[in-house]
Amino acid sequence: MEICIVTHTVQKGDGQGRVNYEVAQEAIRRGYHLTLLASHVALELQKNSQVHWVPISIKSWPTEFIRNLIFSRKSTTWLRKHRSNMDIVKVNGAITHAPGNVNAVHFVHNSWLKFTSSKNQPKSDKFGYDLYQWVYTNLNAHWEKQAFRKAQVVVAVSDKVAQDLLEIGVAAESIKVILNGVDLQEFSPGVSDSYGALRQKWQLPESVPLAIFAGDIRLSRKNLDTVLQALVKVPELHLAVAGNTEGSPYLQLAESLGLSQRVHFLGQRSDLPELMKAVDFLVFPSRYEPFGLVVIEAMASGLPVITASSTGAADLVTPESGIVLSDSDDSEALTQALQLLTSDRSLCQNMGQAARSIAEQHSWTNMAQTYLDLFEELINHEKYSSHPHLSPSSGSITLPSGTTSTN
Repeated sequence: MEICIVTHTVQKGDGQGRVNYEVAQEAIRRGYHLTLLASHVALELQKNSQVHWVPISIKSWPTEFIRNLIFSRKSTTWLRKHRSNMDIVKVNGAITHAPGNVNAVHFVHNSWLKFTSSKNQPKSDKFGYDLYQWVYTNLNAHWEKQAFRKAQVVVAVSDKVAQDLLEIGVAAESIKVILNGVDLQEFSPGVSDSYGALRQKWQLPESVPLAIFAGDIRLSRKNLDTVLQALVKVPELHLAVAGNTEGSPYLQLAESLGLSQRVHFLGQRSDLPELMKAVDFLVFPSRYEPFGLVVIEAMASGLPVITASSTGAADLVTPESGIVLSDSDDSEALTQALQLLTSDRSLCQNMGQAARSIAEQHSWTNMAQTYLDLFEELINHEKYSSHPHLSPSSGSITLPSGTTSTN
């Protein structure tokens, strides 16, 4: 099978990039050939004889919007010339104008546009930036609808994304949910005896309850502001914040709320798996999150999770493993959740064990195998449709969407 993946990044350390990296590795394990239309590809994939990398350089162009336009134009031009050589083309959202057999959806701009239009959404004080974001989001929402209509199967990375797709008119029979995964070796529970040494490494207080927030803290979407407001009412709790602080308004907000001694800004981290071994639970009530890898990573680390229903990965969180807020901006409900996990260490430990058990069902390997099974099913359906005399003895083929095609 010849598989083509169109994406900006195919490597670890990036959410969408990690998904495509694992799909690529599973394709290699099954003996297939891969063509990667991407700007960045992991070195081990570049060196693999089964992989053909078509580099699409966009770094010299200003703004993400223009870079995406250039990537789309270049990838579309290449696919128009070589599409006939590919059995399966996997794209991601509106990354290219060329049709894909499978479109994996990690973000639905129309849903984010609806949220940003609500009166509760915080606005920045930079009119030019807000205008740029509005134009960027509107155009992407339009292009995504076109891209989804061209795909045979539209893969949603969570049930939340599947619902978002239904709301913009994607046919239910074309949607398949494949949850993102987690590295169960990289993210694993810590040993309580090592808490002190680990906290010393990052100069974190040793003998206090400590939660973690991880994400892009330059964005209001991640909702650190509500976390900080709730933290004011839980004076015994400290918070470690992992995220790029450059241009973030939340350092100043923490200071204005009198939290400077209890909120520890650690900057962008590449050692998040180890950092999670030093804390007691995750708090991540994002205002809009199609999935939220940090949630399942925390669960795999044996941590209870406080999140919100607006986060796709919240579907994995049971009452035994964490707390899901119905409203991400409900500061009072968040305060109560923080107080509960802060005051009951035994509850935290039990929830963490339950969270790890859930995460163990969602490895990257399982996710990648599901994608490759989908590719093979599409190819077999195409083959039997083109050659009726090859059809299975049952006379029917079950499509990934759950519909059935009878020959």
